[in-house]
Amino acid sequence: MKHIRNFSIIAHIDHGKSTLSDRLIQAVNLVSERNFQDQILDNMDIERERGITIKSQAVCLPYQAKDKKTYTLNLIDTPGHVDFTYEVSRALASCEGALLLIDASQGVEAQTLANMYLALEHNLEIIPIINKIDLPAADIERVKQQIEDDLGLETDNIILISAKDGIGIEDVLQGIVEYLPPPTGDFKAPLEALIFDSHYDPFRGTIIYFRVFQGIIKPGDIIMFMSNKASYKVEEVGLFQIKRNPQKELRAGQVGYMIAGIKTVSDTSIGDTVTHKKNPCKTPLAGFKEAKPVVFSSIYPVASDAYEDLTAALEKLKLNDASLIYEKDTSVALGFGFRCGFLGLLHLEVVQERLEREYDLSLILTAPSVRYKLKLNDQSELVIDNPALYPDPSGIELAKEPFIKASIIIPDRYMGAVMKLCLDRRGNNKNYQYLTNNRLEMIFELPLAEVVYDFYDKLKSITQGYGSFDYELIDYRPTNLVKMDILLNSERVDALSMLVHKDNAVSRARNACEKLKEEIPRQMFKIAIQGAIGGKIIARSTISAFRKDVTAKCYGGDISRKRKLLEKQKKGKKRMKMVGKVMIPQSAFLSVLKTDTD
Repeated sequence: MKHIRNFSIIAHIDHGKSTLSDRLIQAVNLVSERNFQDQILDNMDIERERGITIKSQAVCLPYQAKDKKTYTLNLIDTPGHVDFTYEVSRALASCEGALLLIDASQGVEAQTLANMYLALEHNLEIIPIINKIDLPAADIERVKQQIEDDLGLETDNIILISAKDGIGIEDVLQGIVEYLPPPTGDFKAPLEALIFDSHYDPFRGTIIYFRVFQGIIKPGDIIMFMSNKASYKVEEVGLFQIKRNPQKELRAGQVGYMIAGIKTVSDTSIGDTVTHKKNPCKTPLAGFKEAKPVVFSSIYPVASDAYEDLTAALEKLKLNDASLIYEKDTSVALGFGFRCGFLGLLHLEVVQERLEREYDLSLILTAPSVRYKLKLNDQSELVIDNPALYPDPSGIELAKEPFIKASIIIPDRYMGAVMKLCLDRRGNNKNYQYLTNNRLEMIFELPLAEVVYDFYDKLKSITQGYGSFDYELIDYRPTNLVKMDILLNSERVDALSMLVHKDNAVSRARNACEKLKEEIPRQMFKIAIQGAIGGKIIARSTISAFRKDVTAKCYGGDISRKRKLLEKQKKGKKRMKMVGKVMIPQSAFLSVLKTDTD
């Protein structure tokens, strides 16, 4: 056990985490040059294109140190986005140490701080690493000062690297051996292992990634999951060395995988404890919680006959993404679909892209909403995330919405613009502090509903890409909630309904009406687009009709003859409007989602 080191790499988005993982794998010759590819631990196309890690991965690196002994370095790769914070925390719970990666040009950012605090909660040893030292904009001394002032870390063991050029990689490997402690545990104690991820293999079933804290696990053992008391027989255990490498057993301190004939990923929960059924450990490992969706949206196929394909695609995707939840939903405008829950907006985008690419589907998504808590007049409580389930407003005593604590780190020249953005979104500025002489951390309490719309895009554009954003849910607070409907020729389009704060309802309704006016094609009759709260119209725009010139054949003559023809045309258009249906193109649904009032 003295020769094992378990560690994670934590960083803000785009600070070079995947590139460093690649260089470490190359440095220990785990993959031949011929088989190597960039972002080797990222399996999905979306991960490669966007340069983000979505799924945790693990890899076992054999490394010969300067003392000529061979060490086993278990790298547990973590997702890099705030939506997947719980998965990051479980991966960190499986480690004894962490490499904190900081960009030499960007410095300390929001998720650098958030991830460091996560690591400190698990009492991990932290090695600060400054990456991208080869960049012309690199300011190593400034970043060292930030590490000392903002993070409170010692600067003696800082390692300077350029992961892209392979500079300093040997120092990182040697630093892991020297600075990080080996794992502890007892082989003879009852089995105690932590699940930190899983994925579905069509031939072998669910493959569980886990860290053994106590005891030994080997093929043939009957194991039990402590959260749901399900038991299985172990078929195979082994180590990840890019490919699966089966072993006779895994002992305390090791990180590896297990195959046990588990049919679906949803049977395994990240953070769950695995133990032997006959001789279980007394208590499960701390920190387990169910992944709870935060953002909700309905997904419908563009073509109604693709519903069966969407059902099959969601079932397959759920096998690889246990945090996705969905249930059947129906809409008058869009037909049959599914109401889905996501961990955040990035998770929603990833699921949508995977469904469209991997399963060749064309989809329409409704406006994302959050979960509201309603207290009714009869003192019963109702939790809703779908505008279609909103009850009669006269029966509601109190509505509550989720609030988040947002940490925004920016250069101080953008302070006014960010302050205005947050206050416009009903934010409450708790405090701000200077991290360095020109960088500022601002803490806001914001309603989550205001953030899921397009807050992150706006923040990036007003700070010219320098703003970084991290958040956590805090509690539910009273709100003045209303249901805003969109009417087309006095008919409600249920897929465009939204739950909004009363103060924002008029601007949101105007914006939606203007966008729909641009997208819906003109007809032979006039189309009225209206935004309404209950029976009260709060916004309107009109698509004028095509006009056939019925008076063209009149060369002069009496005006009454022209008027008679126009009156006849008017009656015909009225009759047409009574039976005429307005077809809403797919782009119209998307336009309402993508644009907010500036």
